[in-house]
Amino acid sequence: MVGSPNLPGGALISMEPPEPTDKLIRLLLPRLERISVDSYWAHRASGVRGALTKILEQMESGIPVDPAVLKINLSVGFEILQEAAEEYT
Repeated sequence: MVGSPNLPGGALISMEPPEPTDKLIRLLLPRLERISVDSYWAHRASGVRGALTKILEQMESGIPVDPAVLKINLSVGFEILQEAAEEYT
């Protein structure tokens, strides 16, 4: 819990821990898979799915994962989801 002098009465805010990375990857993978093959973004989504699957396998095997590679692939995955969703709006 963190007290904030900017909030009235210095109210305390509960800060949730970040989502565990493996759960985030498991959340992202099926969503990337559901991007329509007719979408411009489908090919890129396939590549990111492969990279994230490999990272997940490394994590499950106890092999260290480069945090920069993980961050980039997660960011690109969410960017692809956003762009693919905007195609349909």
